[in-house]
Amino acid sequence: MTRNRATSSGIDLPSFFAPENLPWENGGPAAPGEFPFTRGLYQDMYRKRLWTMRQYAGYASATESNRRYRYLLEQGTTGLSVAFDLPTQIGYDSDARAARGEVGRVGVAIDSVEDMRTLFDGIPLGQVTTSMTINSTAAILLSMYLAVAEEQGTPWGNVGGTVQNDILKEYIARGTHIYPPPHSLRLVTDLIAFCSEHVPRWNPVSISGYHIREAGSTAAQEIAFTLANALCYVDLVLARGLEIDSFAPRLSFFFNAHNNFLEEVAKFRAARRLWAELVRERYEPGSERSCWLRFHTQTGGSTLTAQQPENNVARVAIQALAAVCGGTQSLHTNGADEALGLPTETSARVALRSQQIVAHETGVADVADPLGGSWAIEALTEELAAKARSMIEQIEELGGAAQAIESGYQQNEIANAAYRHQLAVESRDEVIVGVNAYTQEEDEEATFLAVDPAAEARQVERVRKVREQRDASAATAALDLLQQAAAGEENLVPRILDCVRQRATLGEISDRLRTVWGEYER
Repeated sequence: MTRNRATSSGIDLPSFFAPENLPWENGGPAAPGEFPFTRGLYQDMYRKRLWTMRQYAGYASATESNRRYRYLLEQGTTGLSVAFDLPTQIGYDSDARAARGEVGRVGVAIDSVEDMRTLFDGIPLGQVTTSMTINSTAAILLSMYLAVAEEQGTPWGNVGGTVQNDILKEYIARGTHIYPPPHSLRLVTDLIAFCSEHVPRWNPVSISGYHIREAGSTAAQEIAFTLANALCYVDLVLARGLEIDSFAPRLSFFFNAHNNFLEEVAKFRAARRLWAELVRERYEPGSERSCWLRFHTQTGGSTLTAQQPENNVARVAIQALAAVCGGTQSLHTNGADEALGLPTETSARVALRSQQIVAHETGVADVADPLGGSWAIEALTEELAAKARSMIEQIEELGGAAQAIESGYQQNEIANAAYRHQLAVESRDEVIVGVNAYTQEEDEEATFLAVDPAAEARQVERVRKVREQRDASAATAALDLLQQAAAGEENLVPRILDCVRQRATLGEISDRLRTVWGEYER
C-alpha cells in the first residue's frame, strides 16, 4: 500500500532531518519560560505542577451528571468539564417544541439555576475548576454558575474555570450560533469585560481550534483560524476601552490532538510562539503574561473509529502524549467508545488512567519541552508557524476574522482540506487502522451507554415546576429589564444575573434576546 509522506498541512517530510533544515541563527529557540515561549510558558513546566486532568462529561439530567462528576473526582481527575445538551447550547428550554428528542442526549440539560445547583451538589466551587463548553448561551450558564457559588458562600474571586464563549468558530465549523454575528460578539465581549472586573480567576473565553480541526482542517489551519479569531476578540475588547493587560492574561485557548505525533507536538509549540509574537507586535503589552498562550487540549474525537474501537485506547494515549510534550495546561482524554455513544464509566476511567500513565510513568513530565532540539520537531515548528502566519495575513486582507467568515473563506478552506483527506483515505494513501487496512469481521457486540428515554419527561416536568413555584412577577420584571438593555449598549451580564437569580429559565432569557436581535440565517 502507498503511504503519504507529508503532514496534514502539506509539509513534505524528508527521510531524515538535519541541522540544515533549521533556520536558526543564534543557537536555537529561547529557554522554556522565555519569550516567545516556544518551549513552554514556565521554566520548570510540570516539575512543579502537572497539567489539570479534566474529563468532559454530561448526559441526561443534572442528577446523573453530578453522579459522574463525583465518580471522576474520586478517580483522580483534577478539573471538571461540562458537556451541555443541544437545546441548552442553542437557547431552548427542555419543554420547547424544538427540544423534543434532544434533551440530555449529547450532554446535560440545564434549564435554570435549579439544575446548575443540582449539577454541582456537594462539589465546592471554590475548590475545583470547571470548564464549560458553551457558546451562544455562555453568559447565561456562567451566570447560573456564579449564582450557585454565591449560594455556597464562595466569593467570585475564588471561582476558577473557563467558559468557551467562542462564537466565531460556531459560524466557521460547529453551528450552535443563535444571533447575528454583531450581537453574538457583543455577548462575548460583555462577558470578557465583566469577568476582568468581577471574576478575576475565570477565563471568560476559550478560543477553540478543536472544533475547527474536527470539521476537517489541517494543523496549520487550526492554528491560523484560531489565532485570527483571537485577534478579532482582542480588537473588540480594546475598542470598548479596556487595556490589553487587564484581560489578555485571562484569554485561554483550546486545541485538538490528532495522531501525527510529530506534527501535533510542533503545532502546539508553533501556536504558542506565534501568538506571543502577534500580541507583542500588535498591542505592545506591558506584561509578558498578556503574550501567553495558555491552552486546554482534547484528544481528537474525529480520529476515533467505530470499527475495532479498542484501538482507540492507543490513539488517545498517543494524542495525550503529544499534548503533554507540546506543553498543554490541561487535558481531556476521550473514551474509546465515543464513536459509538456517550462514554461508559469504564471507558472514562481508562481514558483518565491514560493521562495518569503519561504523567507518572513515561518521564516526559520530568523536563520542560522534552522534544526541544529535535531537528524534526524544530523544523516542523518553524514550517507550521510560517504557514499559519501567512493564512492570518490572508484573513487580515479580507478585513479580519469576522469579515472573512461572512465571505465563507475559512469554511471553504476547511471543506477543501476535509475533502482532500477523505480522498487520501479512500485511496489508502492515508491508512486508518481497522477502517481501510487491517480490517476484520466484527464479531463482538459493542456495549455503550444509553440515556434513559424517560429522562426527557422528567426534565420537562422539572422546568415546568420551576416556573410554577417562582415569583413570576419578579422573573418577568427582570426579563423586561434585560430586553430593554439588549436594545441599548450596557453590559448585559448583570442583567442576565438578575434574571437567573429570579429563576428565569435559559430559554426565556434567550427568547428575550431573540426578540430584540433576531436569529442568524446564512
